[in-house]
Amino acid sequence: MSTDATPKLQLPYILAAQAQKHVTHNEAIRSLDAVVQLSVISKSLATPPVSPVDGDCYIVAAAPTGAWTGQATRIAAYYDGSWRFVVPAVGWLAWVAADSTLNVYSAGAWADYILGAVSGKNLASIAQLGVNATPDATNRLSVSSPASLFNHVGNGHQAKINKNAAGDTASFLFQTNFSGRAEMGTTGDDDFHFKVSPDGASWFNALLIDRSTGKVTCQHRSREQQRRRQADHPGRDVMPPPRSISTASVSSSKSRPEPTPAALWSSGAWARPRSPP
Repeated sequence: MSTDATPKLQLPYILAAQAQKHVTHNEAIRSLDAVVQLSVISKSLATPPVSPVDGDCYIVAAAPTGAWTGQATRIAAYYDGSWRFVVPAVGWLAWVAADSTLNVYSAGAWADYILGAVSGKNLASIAQLGVNATPDATNRLSVSSPASLFNHVGNGHQAKINKNAAGDTASFLFQTNFSGRAEMGTTGDDDFHFKVSPDGASWFNALLIDRSTGKVTCQHRSREQQRRRQADHPGRDVMPPPRSISTASVSSSKSRPEPTPAALWSSGAWARPRSPP
């Protein structure tokens, strides 16, 4: 190890009885000026720019030429009419103005820090990610934006929601001020449900598609509404059970005719109400 310079940044020491101490001191100051709060203009140039300005810094690209020959990946800093080169250490960060990206030095190369160049990490190992938002243990990916775009790369595009078991939930939940108002998906089983809620606590199944038959069950009224109507009309079922509709029956021209509005469902059959005596 050299006793004439610092071990990390190789800043020159002022030695005892040294003449022109200011020269050594100024050299160290220039090096600090280049690497402290490191910001470079570009990392894609392999040839020195034609008209650099004092203080300009670059990360030298691969296969450099001219005054940069043999200095690939190093920091090239222009001071007093000449280029000075600083060897980066593992973990150094540099802001690259041309790309507006933060880069990290590791394994002999510079890479975009957000892609996790350190130790070969990538986005797959990031526990949480927020885009203009704060993620948490449940919402590990959080995005706040006017819209979200999932685009194709030449053909189609699928959005996939996978659950562990049939009794779990895979759904899209629509909220108002973070309170649920509508949900669609396989909630609690493998049938497809359309549910709504007035307050995020009470939920009503509006539509159910059977996973095995494709039959659609429409539930026009909630069970509570049915219970209240039965209480108002004791001994009489004033609401028919939910009606199952298959895709075939929807398209068929021979669908069953609906009863007239005057008909009443009672004791498992439609009947006209009795005329008053």
